[in-house]
Amino acid sequence: MTSGLGFRDNLSEAVALQEARIPARALIAKELAELLGAIAHPHRLRILVELHHGEKDVNTLQQLLGISHSSVSQNLAILRARHLVKERRQGRHVYYSLTNAEFADWLLDGLRFLEGELSHHEDLRTAVKAARSLWMAGEGH
Repeated sequence: MTSGLGFRDNLSEAVALQEARIPARALIAKELAELLGAIAHPHRLRILVELHHGEKDVNTLQQLLGISHSSVSQNLAILRARHLVKERRQGRHVYYSLTNAEFADWLLDGLRFLEGELSHHEDLRTAVKAARSLWMAGEGH
């Protein structure tokens, strides 16, 4: 009889442990989805890669990306809200940098995955190689 109770106790513990894991998984999945959503835009990806080479102000990012000042600012606001970039003020100038440089490394590593997926599109694969070379070298265009 006691072995039956022990089994039920173990089963109850296992069920409780599994129930505790599900909310944690859901929470982490939600956070990861929000993080990926924050970078799911070409301009934000480029901003992150450009900042990989050091801090830059909005005007510099505007020139590198070829987009409006307000668009750069809006995209930086999204990246700041997810704590991917930080700002440093020097007088009237605001400089932006990555909160964690390894994040940009992770993005650049993602190019390898993309390159494999594009094996049947030679023009896109060539563009991926060119982008990786430019971004790794620290050039802006």
